[in-house]
Amino acid sequence: MKKADVIDFYARLAADNPHPETELAFGNPYQLVVAVALSAQSTDIGVNKATRALFAEVATPAQMLALGEAGLKEHIKTIGLFNTKAKNVIALSQMLVDEHGGEVPADRDALEKLPGVGRKTANVVLNVAFGAETFAVDTHIFRVGNRTGLAKGKTPLAVELNLDKATPAPFRVHAHHWLILHGRYICKARTPECWRCPVADLCAYKPKTPAPKARAKEVA
Repeated sequence: MKKADVIDFYARLAADNPHPETELAFGNPYQLVVAVALSAQSTDIGVNKATRALFAEVATPAQMLALGEAGLKEHIKTIGLFNTKAKNVIALSQMLVDEHGGEVPADRDALEKLPGVGRKTANVVLNVAFGAETFAVDTHIFRVGNRTGLAKGKTPLAVELNLDKATPAPFRVHAHHWLILHGRYICKARTPECWRCPVADLCAYKPKTPAPKARAKEVA
């Protein structure tokens, strides 16, 4: 995608949603780390349901340790892979207490050392909690980057690095959210809703998906 088209691409997404935010519910950086760790292979809606009561009780790593692994499991048992996630959350909470004074570090390397925290989770925390210009590439952003031609890559890291190169300064902080929301609600995996996409004319994807009525006429 040409530089002018990239600017236009982001400008249109920004016009539709000037202040995008994560759909995960949290009250502080620690709760954000926990929510993102729990969201792997789960929906934000499902995580929010599970953490509503949890976060009313737990706001710090020390409080999570006091709750314990068994208590945590009771809160998150509706989430996929909850046994493994519970172990990781307890372990990362212990590490935050032991090595960071109970605070979430604003450092990628330190975040990635936490159990259950990979590069994507670290990027989300850095962006959402600390305002860093990071690009957390999940399945939605990976798809949007490749499908549109904005940032192609065979791996999430390749897409992330290409997004970092392609995204101009005015859009860098919010780019991650614009792209994930675009992929979640418009540029869907099975049937992208091209007929209502604000950047369809800039997108490399062909053929564009017609509106439902048009598709029905084609079938008839």
